[in-house]
Amino acid sequence: MSKQKHYSGALSRRLLLRYAASLAAVAGTVLLLAAFAVLFLGNFGFWRRTAVLRQLVYWCRDYFLLLFILCTLGGWLAVTARFFQIPLRYLDALAEAAERLPLPEAEPVELPEALNSVQVHLNRAQEQARRDARAARDAEQRKNDLIVYLAHDLKTPLTSVIGYLTLLRDEPQLSQELRGRYTGIALEKAERLEDLINEFFDITRFNLSHLELEKQPVDLTRMLEQTASEFQPILSERGMRCQLTLPPKLPCACDPDKLARVFDNLLRNACYYGFPDTAVRVSGQREEGRVTLVFANQGRTIPQEKLERIFDQFFRLDSSRATRTGGAGLGLAIAREIVELHGGTISARSGEGEIAFTVCLPL
Repeated sequence: MSKQKHYSGALSRRLLLRYAASLAAVAGTVLLLAAFAVLFLGNFGFWRRTAVLRQLVYWCRDYFLLLFILCTLGGWLAVTARFFQIPLRYLDALAEAAERLPLPEAEPVELPEALNSVQVHLNRAQEQARRDARAARDAEQRKNDLIVYLAHDLKTPLTSVIGYLTLLRDEPQLSQELRGRYTGIALEKAERLEDLINEFFDITRFNLSHLELEKQPVDLTRMLEQTASEFQPILSERGMRCQLTLPPKLPCACDPDKLARVFDNLLRNACYYGFPDTAVRVSGQREEGRVTLVFANQGRTIPQEKLERIFDQFFRLDSSRATRTGGAGLGLAIAREIVELHGGTISARSGEGEIAFTVCLPL
């Protein structure tokens, strides 16, 4: 805003200086013409021979002051009219440029040379608007695709639940073993259905609300130990374990509920995408007024093009819709927003069969 005021002020000053210089030139020209007329008529007496010229010269002499004022006033009006047209031309050019800005395929803005700085800003705004429009279209397309995928996934477990429950109702002679098995499958599909519905709620909350923090002093070591213990059943199913390398205490001012969601998401990803019979390593340290946490696991190396988009909304590393890992693609996007609201950063790296997420939080 201050730069724009500087540019507009500089342009105004240039126009005022040119206007004042033009008025001074008009006044000087009138004075020079008057002096030249006096000298010319004084040195040459041909005008005395003709009565008409003699009367005209005498009349000009008698009304010299009036003529000088009229000439000066006429020059002032001409200069003012000319300079009044300049800002009007600028305004017309700006209005035309403003009409073209929203057009997706419009040519770059071209303004008069005096408006070069404004032209640069408008072209930047035009390019930014194009990038924002492309990003909005891409996000909307990803969201629409995701809704189609989730609708497909909602139908699949729902069909299974209805099928197994119908079988239990219509086949009373089933053995207790089969009944238990079918009930377990129906429960598993119902839990999958619940997960997908929760993902729909996540999409709505992420797009319609803004996260707000309620900070308080928290021991991150204790918090991570508790979170890791909650994942023990999931890790055991895959023969995995969680290794914590943390100091006895790791104090930090943060929103524990929202930060727990970040840790939950990172550990869940490590469980789903890590190799079986490996360890999920969580380390942390305090350095230079901040806390650095690293969540690492062994897994398939993530290509660089996917690694660059891993924190985008609705981006899913595993595009499969049939597995329990096919989430909404919001977990890491929300995690990044939560970390950045705390004034921190989150990044990902992958190489040589290892995936690591680094979270830095200010103390």
